[in-house]
Amino acid sequence: MADTGDFMGQEPHADDNDLFKEPMKKRRRSDREQRFRAFPSVEQSALKEYEKLESRTRRVLSNTYQKLIQSVFLDDSIPNGVKYLINRLLILIEKPPLDPIYIGLLGSAGAGKSSLINAITQQAMFLPVSGESVCTSCIVQVSSGCRAQYEAKVHLLSDQAGELSVKLDPYIRTQRRDWDGESAETHIWPLIKHVEVTLPKSELIPEGVVLVDIPGMGDFNSKRDEMWKKTIDKCSVIWVISDVERVSGGRAHEDLLNESVRACQRGSCKDVALVVTKTDKLHLPEYLRERKAGNQAIQSQREAVLERNEMIRLQRNRFLKEKLKRKLPADSKVLEASDLVYTVSAQEYWRQVLLTEEETEIPKLREYIRKRLLDKKRRLVTKFVTEAFGLLLLTDSFNSVGNLPNEHLHMSGLRRFVEEKIELLETAIEQCFAHIQRPLQQGVSNARTSYRHVLRACLVRSKGNQGFHQTLKAVCLKNGIYASRTLPRIDLNEAITQPIYDQIDPVFGGIFRAGNPTGLALMPHIEAFKHSLQEKMMEIGMRNGWKYDSCKKSFLIQEISAILGGLEGQVLRRKRRIYSSITASVQNDLRPCYEEAAQITGKKACERMKDVLRRGVDRQVAEGMFERAQERMQHQFQQLKSGITEKVKGSVATMLTLASSQGDGLYKELADVKNEYKEMEKLHRSLREVAENALLRRGMQDFLLRMSPSKAGPPRTQL
Repeated sequence: MADTGDFMGQEPHADDNDLFKEPMKKRRRSDREQRFRAFPSVEQSALKEYEKLESRTRRVLSNTYQKLIQSVFLDDSIPNGVKYLINRLLILIEKPPLDPIYIGLLGSAGAGKSSLINAITQQAMFLPVSGESVCTSCIVQVSSGCRAQYEAKVHLLSDQAGELSVKLDPYIRTQRRDWDGESAETHIWPLIKHVEVTLPKSELIPEGVVLVDIPGMGDFNSKRDEMWKKTIDKCSVIWVISDVERVSGGRAHEDLLNESVRACQRGSCKDVALVVTKTDKLHLPEYLRERKAGNQAIQSQREAVLERNEMIRLQRNRFLKEKLKRKLPADSKVLEASDLVYTVSAQEYWRQVLLTEEETEIPKLREYIRKRLLDKKRRLVTKFVTEAFGLLLLTDSFNSVGNLPNEHLHMSGLRRFVEEKIELLETAIEQCFAHIQRPLQQGVSNARTSYRHVLRACLVRSKGNQGFHQTLKAVCLKNGIYASRTLPRIDLNEAITQPIYDQIDPVFGGIFRAGNPTGLALMPHIEAFKHSLQEKMMEIGMRNGWKYDSCKKSFLIQEISAILGGLEGQVLRRKRRIYSSITASVQNDLRPCYEEAAQITGKKACERMKDVLRRGVDRQVAEGMFERAQERMQHQFQQLKSGITEKVKGSVATMLTLASSQGDGLYKELADVKNEYKEMEKLHRSLREVAENALLRRGMQDFLLRMSPSKAGPPRTQL
């Protein structure tokens, strides 16, 4: 059966019994305003205006909902149009004010992720840190809340009572004693999937931002490893964390950068940056001996640290931008970012012996977080108010006069136009997806010629097989993947399919990017379809008398935006499945080979396992393994195309039927919501004013900052 679950059905509808449920309670004003504490006054003013606009809109929607419920409560036969309206109102009322922004800190063990989170949140020694050993053993999510106390949620790996009990026993029961006879500490981390920590009210980190400490390159436990992948994919921002002493090379650092680029392709990530930590660590005599920059003399450790930081920013920014250019479309927004590299020192943030607070760049990262949240809040409130205005237009028009002359003819013509445009959209999507065919085919050809070399590089160790046989067995037991908190990640499936991804990455990223309508990008075609429908409705309305029924025209335009606006999120969720289909296909084909190798024991087990893997991969390649992977990706693209067109057909048809049914006498007893409509109309007009005011305040703030002297003074001495 074709898997089109993301696109099945029409707009979300609740059960009839849910039509009369109580909407969720509004957050108290004092609680809401706590989220503004982390922003400077100019940004606070903008946020308060957006919050006020959203709150008033939600109140208008709630009042409208209550009126409709009271007017139809005793009616046994509620018209479908009213059901649609009530459900849409309820969904919008209960829509969260702001989906969290996940910022993933991806780095090797000991890179300083936990120390960085402690500094950003102004919570010294909150997350455990150590200069000598690895501390973080699972994914930790840190966010700010509106309460006065700390909260933590620990998610365990399994909820099966017997299985969990067996696993718990060796960790919660004291099994050993120290040399002095005292009980040794117990360890339960192998049972933990991930941990969520909520900080009290913060003046530095706004509510709505989640900092995610993502240790290493995965985990041997399959459930935690899957959690590791999903966490990376849901992050809209990824900071690759690297110790200053390891930033210029090493396989682990390169693997982390590659993983962040893959996250841009398959997940929600739209922004990548390199955060270089521990920049205060510098041996001055050694630095001066190797220094090649300029002729200006270095007088102190501080000057050396600042000079090296600037060199790192310039060099690594250029390196990272070139790497992203090779993998992402040329017009990707991440390539436009001025800051791709940050040089930070969490230790100096607390001490301020060598560097000022500003020079540690911790405040710079906080500013980035605030701007990201403020921009997202602006976009969400704009969409929320616009969609609410469309619903109030519909509600008010239900009580309008009967259909205009030739109304049926007008709607029939619009339906024919929609059908034609959907056919054109389907053709455009096919042409869009066709761009992947040639690089996909070339990638398959490259993979066939290179897989033996790639496999040899994964299986051969310069120091021989001592100890490697255990690692290789683990790789086979986990179907080609081995991940640990300290060693580089091994993924045979990913390695032998990398030549395919090298070919398709720029094109794949181009298909799912935002931008101007072109033959390559998908979403602009959907946007063009939306605009063509809206323009046609304006044309029909002006030409055929809808000027007397502007509510209907405006509703149709607004509702089209709401329906197609929700399509983008579904496309992005499907993107991960499509991108991963190649490695998933190869892993599935090689599963018998991995299982056979995992059973090998005894003398020369390591070499025998390697032989089984080589022969198994050779056999699968000869039988068309890479071609099957190509077909499965193409099939996923076809499913996406079918899902989009079916969703558009169903949703638009529902909306047009709803619009054409107005004034047919079914809604004559519906509550009068003209006051709510007028208030919503004012709120909709206020959107532009709020945006303009925020822009003016921001411009004034930037001007004052440029005119004021630098805030960075001499560093404080430690007492």
